[in-house]
Amino acid sequence: MAHETATLAAFVAGLTYEAIPQAVVTRTKALTLDLLGSAVRARREAESTPSILAMLKALSLDGDGIATVCADSKGYTPAIAALLNGALGHSLDFDDTHADSSLHPSAPVVPAALAAGELAGASGRDVLTAIIAGYEVCCRLGNALDPTSHYAKGFHPTATAGTFGAAAAVAKLFKLSPDQIISAFGISGSQAAGSLQFLVNGSWNKRSQVGAAAMNGVIAGTLAGEGFKGSIEAVEGKHGLLVGYSDDPHPEAAIADLGQVWETMKVGVKPYPSCRYTHAALDALIAIKNEIKLAPEQIESVEIGLHRNGITLAADPPEAKRRPKSIVDGQFSMFFTGAVALDQGSFGWDDYTRLNDPSLVALAERINVVRDERLEGRRHPFGSNVTIKTRDGVIERMVDDPSGEPDTFPAQQAMVDKFLLLARPVLDNKASAFADAILSMEKTSIAETMKLARE
Repeated sequence: MAHETATLAAFVAGLTYEAIPQAVVTRTKALTLDLLGSAVRARREAESTPSILAMLKALSLDGDGIATVCADSKGYTPAIAALLNGALGHSLDFDDTHADSSLHPSAPVVPAALAAGELAGASGRDVLTAIIAGYEVCCRLGNALDPTSHYAKGFHPTATAGTFGAAAAVAKLFKLSPDQIISAFGISGSQAAGSLQFLVNGSWNKRSQVGAAAMNGVIAGTLAGEGFKGSIEAVEGKHGLLVGYSDDPHPEAAIADLGQVWETMKVGVKPYPSCRYTHAALDALIAIKNEIKLAPEQIESVEIGLHRNGITLAADPPEAKRRPKSIVDGQFSMFFTGAVALDQGSFGWDDYTRLNDPSLVALAERINVVRDERLEGRRHPFGSNVTIKTRDGVIERMVDDPSGEPDTFPAQQAMVDKFLLLARPVLDNKASAFADAILSMEKTSIAETMKLARE
């Protein structure tokens, strides 16, 4: 152990907008846009949203405040805005992914930064700097936890490491000292939680625990700023994050090349609203479907090879995964998403209306998902090997990385198009103005930008 907590705290405290490469800033704006598009649509359509809002009302937590919730007409207190935007941004499972750590950094980090930024009256430049600080902390801690080990222990890294990333972003906006940020991390260590048990019954925990990570980051940063004493060595300590949440931690990964190598540039975006482990296979299936005009009745069997993490999340147990009962079940079903892709040559948010389509159920019965040893030991775990047996022969396709990864990161117009596809049905004509404001957020205050998110 090499004082990882203090090293990360010093990095956050010392980070300046001017020191960040312009490519990192540009990427951060694109990732922020991507997350907020999902949040806008989920405010209207995610099936878990009404119960979250009802909970806030029942507990008298829906009072007026300064902070914005996407596609909502009123203001909320900062902690509650972070909770809501975090849960909303993660609800469609359409948000970004950092492959090395197998987590979604924007969902906890961006909502916390926006809420704290509105509270602090921050500039867009300051908020961008804070988001980048949060990304770096979140992703590096995810690397250090080792995602395979972290998953094996039943943890959801977006919620665990994400709490620290959210706290880092808030601490940066509140201009906390390194010692105060150490305290914020110490508080985060007591808040970090996120269980994979949601996979058993398609529950909504995955969304709420990521929203809670964003909210807890706001709380941790505020507590530390008000003089609350948090524990030291929250990352590397005897009972710290790496010891308690992983059987194979790599503490050196938390601080390796800090400030020189930007994990933010390793974040990819999703072309499909489902678990990232399904995407390489979906790329292959859609390409095959469209290239040879493959009809479902021609397909005798399909074998999809995934990394063991993908099996855990999207294929086990196969009996249940073949017949998803809810949108969450569908988001984590290689069988359902694969059947949609083979049936129509595409996959999007609106396709969850087909959950009980008999033709898809029949097609899913012909799909088998297996652990592919060739995918083990690679830097990225998201590849897939697909074999389709048809009446006329066998078609094989290997995809090393799904589309949307850093090497194939979409152009800005493609990012805007995805945002508008999600946001325009909710915000109407304001959607384009909001997208423009996000992509130029360094030029104005965050309050001015977020005004355009209100319905």
